[in-house]
Amino acid sequence: MSKVFIHTVGCQMNVLDSEMVIADLKRHGYTVVDSPLEADCVLYNTCSVREHAEDKIYSALGKIRAAKENAPSKMIGVMGCMAQKDQETIFKRAPYVDMVVGPGQLHTIPELLQRIGRGEGRQLAVSLSRTEGSQATIARSHETFDPLRDPTMRPTPFQAYLRIQIGCDKFCTYCVVPNTRGPEQGRPPAQILSEARTLAEQGCREITLLGQTVNSYRYRDGDHTTDMSSLLEQLHEVDGIDRIKFVTNYPKDMTERLLTTVRDLPKCSPYLHVPAQSGSDAVLKRMKRGYTIADYMEMFERIERILPEAAVSSDFIVGFCGETEEDFQKSVALIERCRFKNSFIFQYSVRPGTQASKRLEDDVPHEVKVRRNNELLAVQDAIAKEDNQKLVGSVVEVLVEGPSKKAAKSDPDANVVQMVGRTPCDRIVVFDGNRRQAGQFMKIAIDDALVHTLIGRVQTVDVVSIDLARS
Repeated sequence: MSKVFIHTVGCQMNVLDSEMVIADLKRHGYTVVDSPLEADCVLYNTCSVREHAEDKIYSALGKIRAAKENAPSKMIGVMGCMAQKDQETIFKRAPYVDMVVGPGQLHTIPELLQRIGRGEGRQLAVSLSRTEGSQATIARSHETFDPLRDPTMRPTPFQAYLRIQIGCDKFCTYCVVPNTRGPEQGRPPAQILSEARTLAEQGCREITLLGQTVNSYRYRDGDHTTDMSSLLEQLHEVDGIDRIKFVTNYPKDMTERLLTTVRDLPKCSPYLHVPAQSGSDAVLKRMKRGYTIADYMEMFERIERILPEAAVSSDFIVGFCGETEEDFQKSVALIERCRFKNSFIFQYSVRPGTQASKRLEDDVPHEVKVRRNNELLAVQDAIAKEDNQKLVGSVVEVLVEGPSKKAAKSDPDANVVQMVGRTPCDRIVVFDGNRRQAGQFMKIAIDDALVHTLIGRVQTVDVVSIDLARS
């Protein structure tokens, strides 16, 4: 029986793609191993959003080269967004790679491996570019095989990603995703609901809906259109699924109807990840984000009005082309005003093939990017810790994920271990418990709070607390 090892970097989409690929390979007789050295097939699922992610993959490929030289039959494959973007370039930089597969062609991997095994040489399977045919033809070349699921590949058996949308049509000037994952297309609701029921049957209690701009979801069937709100209403009726989250959101599509739907459906978590990317209108215009800060604040105030208990997180890019110190201070001000639960902050790096790489100069020095990154992160962390401290003395409900990383290394027979769970608003909570609690919803009294973590204990007696069941 052939053995496969898979290494995944990047976003939740990639985590889900890896689960699908492994499910497919298991159907074809493969078993999963934990080391690339003992594997017959080594797969790297890649990301192209930042240069650092690509560098990590080429470094990993360099380390596996000796193993390939010692065992020439070992097959090495690069899949995902970097594969779609770089294609033949990967073979030139790493000539010992056997297979390059874009995210829209992952279903071909078992067949490609058979071809390599028969001595047919390197295999390349990528989707069409945005200019290689009609929109419908291009879209079909980026479709995936989502219904294949493998619970053993998930971080926990109780939580799963469910893709509702493929691709993106926003074309932000810094982003490669519209080219690597193709046109934006919503999956059929019936297919999504069927997959949700399968996940529930497998023991999943929380699903996170995925899309590049997930709240833009639309599926047209004749005269009938299913939007994000309608889809949530249908998913809410799936027995066994107790919590529904969705990422990543686009500010202009965070409508009153969608927010009201989240408010009125108990299973929907009031956790909203809505990237701002910058606090400066001038920078947003160069990024071609399609909104102004006034637009973003109108959306944010709508959230505050309809879902006052919501936790909002964001993304920011520092050092984008032409960003001045004044532009940067506007990002600081936006974080201070919105008090995001957390923000993912990145230094801009040029991505070949994007409009920014062709039309804009990467003119912010590296040391300035580093300083701005650290400053913005410090502002965000101070706010996160301050807001988390307000939860001390309250009781929250968590879905217990399992032992913490620290506990996972401890005695497996210990009666008391540090467990970790998440609130509906995606706050991480650690507490002393036992492994049997994994997969349960539990009430935890919060005793302390750090920047990214709440520290608590299992509530065993009634306590006076504010109602923070959806915190």
